Amino acid sequence: MIARIKILGVTIGVALLPVAAPAQEVDCASAEAQVELTYCAEQDWMRADAVLNDAYQVALAVLTSVDAGLEAQDRGAVVNLRNAQRAWITFRDAACAAEGYQMHGGSAEPMVIYGCRARLTEARTADLQAIGDPD
Repeated sequence: MIARIKILGVTIGVALLPVAAPAQEVDCASAEAQVELTYCAEQDWMRADAVLNDAYQVALAVLTSVDAGLEAQDRGAVVNLRNAQRAWITFRDAACAAEGYQMHGGSAEPMVIYGCRARLTEARTADLQAIGDPD
């Protein structure tokens, strides 16, 4: 009897789970609702992150080449780039979490965080592009 009650409880619980609705197209140029504004801010950050990843790969290739031209004891360009990128990610996340506190607990907090991430990511991309194209 207890087993049937547990199964019934699980069945009811599963039936009450929200069903994912198909995503609607959001026009970020005219977004007004907070959920749309947050979605658009997230999309901006994701686009910026994709550009950053490309710039990182170019910078990595350049610094791999630099390291290859050095004696073993002088190499370190790639290691330093990786360490810098990891430290930057930690910085970005902490800085944007702090910035998000302007709207802490509110529905706009994620939008503020995504906006910060996009802005800092674009700045970091410029830094990486300078490494990847030193001319």
